[in-house]
Amino acid sequence: MRLPRFFGLASHDMAIDLGTANTVVYLSNSGIVLNEPSVVAIETRNGAKRVKAVGSDAKLMMGKTPDHIQAIRPLRDGVIADIDVAEQMIKHFITKAHGGPSRLPRRPEIVICVPSGSTKVERRAIRDAASNAGASRVYLIEEPMAAAIGAGLPVTEPIGAMVVDIGGGTTEVAVLSLRGLAYSNSVRVGGDKMDDAISSYIRRKHNLMIGEATAERIKHSIGSAIIPLNDGPVLRVKGRDLVAGVPKEISITQGEIAEAITEPVSQIVQAVRTALEYTPPELAADIVDQGIVMTGGGALLDRLDQVLSQATGLPVSIAEDALICVAMGAGKALEDPAYRGVLTQE
Repeated sequence: MRLPRFFGLASHDMAIDLGTANTVVYLSNSGIVLNEPSVVAIETRNGAKRVKAVGSDAKLMMGKTPDHIQAIRPLRDGVIADIDVAEQMIKHFITKAHGGPSRLPRRPEIVICVPSGSTKVERRAIRDAASNAGASRVYLIEEPMAAAIGAGLPVTEPIGAMVVDIGGGTTEVAVLSLRGLAYSNSVRVGGDKMDDAISSYIRRKHNLMIGEATAERIKHSIGSAIIPLNDGPVLRVKGRDLVAGVPKEISITQGEIAEAITEPVSQIVQAVRTALEYTPPELAADIVDQGIVMTGGGALLDRLDQVLSQATGLPVSIAEDALICVAMGAGKALEDPAYRGVLTQE
């Protein structure tokens, strides 16, 4: 395996956290240069398709497009669901990260994060999409390893560290030591499942249909992993009344939202407990001292760290810059020879 040109003076190599909800791009020697939603708007006219918008602009269109425009999320559960659209999205982000096509002196080498539980077929789809989008060489790094490096955990030392990376499509739970995963598990539960649970709950209890964007806003505004003693804060929510078929506004409490997301939260807790059961004793002893580190957007759900701490009896902390931790870790692996062993070209 030929190692990347880590120390080129005008390096345009990059690391990409290709997430279900957001894509974060780390440019070598520059740091994080892009963080946008993983959404592509495709326009169809006279049978021909073209990309109308990518990222933040495309996300604004979700649920609001006319018949000839479709807002697509090309990744589901952390893996590529639509390879052609994913390719277009990666190409757009590569160009945008470099400030435009004219500033690309050569095809960049790219490190892409993949879920630890992804299959060889899924990894090949990610690699092919990046290659077709303009990468000269593609390296893969498993998300929990990138998250641990980004969170500053001692992954190169003989010390057990546990990371829980909660993204939009998957939750990655891993125990790491000596540049490797002693245990890893990827469950297809994350922010999207919480959004779906909120939509279903409001439809079932209030006969109100809401869109993806509204469910996500509710989660960010008053979502909580613990049901409060009283109803908690109240949020006004607009949607379509399923009985009358007209627009309607209702009030939702934090207690209701906490109840709505009980199941996905329980699945995340169970994944962590399972990981601890399979952890070798010496590494488990280190985790008692080090605690559990949470990364990813899902880690920011109010009081989720308390729920995990109560369930495991271990200290739980949220990584600094949890949202960009995975991309930061992949970027460090791209630049620092100490982490070279964690990259693969499978």
